Amino acid sequence: MKTDKHEQHTADDRHLVIRPSILYFGTPVVLVTSENEDGSCNLAPISSAWALGQHVVLGLGSESQTARNLSARPELVINLPSPELWESVERLAPLTGADPVPMSKREVYRYEGDKFSAAGLRPQDAQEVRPARVAECPLQLEATVTAMTAGGAGLFFTVECEVLRVHADEHIVVPGTQHIDPAVWSPLIYNFRHYHGLAPEVGHGFRSETARAGAGAR
Repeated sequence: MKTDKHEQHTADDRHLVIRPSILYFGTPVVLVTSENEDGSCNLAPISSAWALGQHVVLGLGSESQTARNLSARPELVINLPSPELWESVERLAPLTGADPVPMSKREVYRYEGDKFSAAGLRPQDAQEVRPARVAECPLQLEATVTAMTAGGAGLFFTVECEVLRVHADEHIVVPGTQHIDPAVWSPLIYNFRHYHGLAPEVGHGFRSETARAGAGAR
């Protein structure tokens, strides 16, 4: 029987060739607040987010209310929930702020105008942008959109954001510094559609500033 060369394995190779339906291989969850056309606030969980310097890049579905809002009003708050908030995040997962609900979403999503109440979360005034912060989130990044790029044959946008102001709960900051304490702070991680916190630290990078500052020395 003929065997595809890509399916052959050596004795020491235990990897399988697979085709996962999704590739959320351990990414942080963020709650993005944006401003609706009527001035109210939309709140949406996003599981495609990464940071580089003072910029954060988001991946958004092109038919999402968040994408529509940011196209018209490029201000937002990127709120990072801690693991204990996973149930609030999950309550938001089947909701959309788009009314009417886009045809492609109707089998899974339903419209909700007050997502803060639906999630059991509280809005908190921002200082540099119009959308609200999420009071329960220990880390909140006020930001503006600098670029939106369509991708995936029009299925999503890559959104580049410049962070203007960072709000951090005092208990996650290394005292007397500007640093988040990685021994205290853990983001909520979305791992193949399951929620996780970070495991205990196994080491730190050579450029770590918090290690030199004595973070985690309790």
